[in-house]
Amino acid sequence: MTPLVVRPAGHADLPCLLDLYVHLNPDDERCAPEDAIAVLNHMLRYQGSVVLVGAIEDVLVTTCTLVVIPNLTRGGKPYSLIENVVTHADYRGLGFGQMVLGAAVERAWEAGCYKVMLMTGSKKPSTLAFYAAAGFAQSKTGFQVRRAATRPE
Repeated sequence: MTPLVVRPAGHADLPCLLDLYVHLNPDDERCAPEDAIAVLNHMLRYQGSVVLVGAIEDVLVTTCTLVVIPNLTRGGKPYSLIENVVTHADYRGLGFGQMVLGAAVERAWEAGCYKVMLMTGSKKPSTLAFYAAAGFAQSKTGFQVRRAATRPE
């Protein structure tokens, strides 16, 4: 198998990236192409933000979004948040998700972050084991407020 290449997403990746997100939340409303372009442009201007994709040749198989957030505590060191972690169902269990997460964490360390956070709404043991195997510890209690109802488990 051709090796996975992890890199920042570009405009040419948007159609395939939007297809990949179906494997994250199949019932989510799809982002319109013109809106996706505007959002990606905004992210590209936001220092520290990146959508990383893992590709095998021209096929996007995994992705996550990393945002580096400025901070006035911890000596001014930023922190980061990872969101929208997904691997195409046909490529799960091959280590690709861990590879894209590892690349995101490395970028966070290079940006001087003192921590990297992510949250999952999943309670599935396999999902929790995946994040633990990628080096994340379940060490805090998360809270959130949503404008829309959460999706059913």
